[in-house]
Amino acid sequence: MATESGAAPLAATHRPFDRGDAKTLALSALGGALEFYDFVVFVFFAKTLGVLFFPPDTEAWLAQLQTYGIFAAGYLARPLGGIVMAHFGDLVGRKRMFTLSVFLMSVPTLLIALLPTYAQVGVLAPILLLLLRVVQGIAVGGEVPGAWVFVAEHVPRNRIGFACASLTAGLTVGILIGSLLAAWINTHYSEQEVEGWVWRVPFLLGGAFGFIAVYLRRWLSETPVFAEMRERRQLAEGYPVREVLARHRGGVVISMLVSWMLTAAIVVVILMTPTLVQRSFALPAALAFHGNSVATAALAIGCLVFGWAADRFGVARALLVGAVGLSASTYALYAQLASGSQAHFIELYALAGFFAGTVGAVPTVMVAAFPPSVRFSGLSFSYNVAYAIFGGITPPLVGWLSQVLGGVAPAHYVALTCVIGAIVALVLLRRPLPET
Repeated sequence: MATESGAAPLAATHRPFDRGDAKTLALSALGGALEFYDFVVFVFFAKTLGVLFFPPDTEAWLAQLQTYGIFAAGYLARPLGGIVMAHFGDLVGRKRMFTLSVFLMSVPTLLIALLPTYAQVGVLAPILLLLLRVVQGIAVGGEVPGAWVFVAEHVPRNRIGFACASLTAGLTVGILIGSLLAAWINTHYSEQEVEGWVWRVPFLLGGAFGFIAVYLRRWLSETPVFAEMRERRQLAEGYPVREVLARHRGGVVISMLVSWMLTAAIVVVILMTPTLVQRSFALPAALAFHGNSVATAALAIGCLVFGWAADRFGVARALLVGAVGLSASTYALYAQLASGSQAHFIELYALAGFFAGTVGAVPTVMVAAFPPSVRFSGLSFSYNVAYAIFGGITPPLVGWLSQVLGGVAPAHYVALTCVIGAIVALVLLRRPLPET
């Protein structure tokens, strides 16, 4: 686990939370929302992309599974971007990598909007889609852990939970923007119109959002923690990730396990459920995406609540309550649909979305697991490798399990990860992480 040496860094003091902190959180969260929209909008149009980028005689379920595979490729590429950006983030500064990541996201998003389809160029279409998705994965691999480290090192120690949660809430707002846009498109355009040209609009907007985020980050300053380490010549040397693997393996294990639960909460409950419920329970697309919009809004609120709870009651207690609530609420959502009723779909999806907000407490665990000199590398390696493994296998695995075990299979998978999260929380209650 993390240990500190020398004088405490600036962010470790109990100074008041000031207007400068609020500005940093607001700009970071807004920029993160715009960038994360770029990464997740793909999944909201998975059904359409499956039709357009694969042979027309492909079975519908297989085309969707292949599209989820391309979506998952973005997760598999995350460790490369995360490790490289974190390496330079620990050596030359957090802000530079924070800005580079959003630029690398906006370009491929714009290019996806301009791609030819299978009917136009044949097998080259899914190959180009896959390559651009990989670039997106590289970008987000540096963005998310870098953003958590950035905000955590800007605020007072007793507000780190809320700071990380506000950034996570900002990322979920990006999901909400994509969900609202998908719901609006499915309400106002026919399936033929969406497949004809409308599907390109969300990706065009995503490219524009990315360049706006690049501009917003010009107004941010380097973190006080990094600036102080640089002044005291306490920066990491050589390869920070090597030190992480040699001296902080416990932090890596804990961070990867909580990232697994985070992956299930976001990928299954928020991103995949709108498509899964259409296929498994014949919900209308408009209703599925309306429910997703409500659930994503509840997710943003849940992130803030669990981040506040991590500061107020301790991150282990917040994580434990959230794991239990997420498992129970996801089962309630899918079990009711499996019974043939859609009466309370919106309400139950909102409840599951709120408890998915447990992810707001997860970055607090990871920030505390590594010392400042290798924090970016430790957090990025753990989070991105876990997301590459679990985020990569989750979409095709859950899609396959739904075919084999029935419509409630996604809830079984989420429950498994919640058990892992609860075990980590119980361990942390006995052996708390050091203060950041």
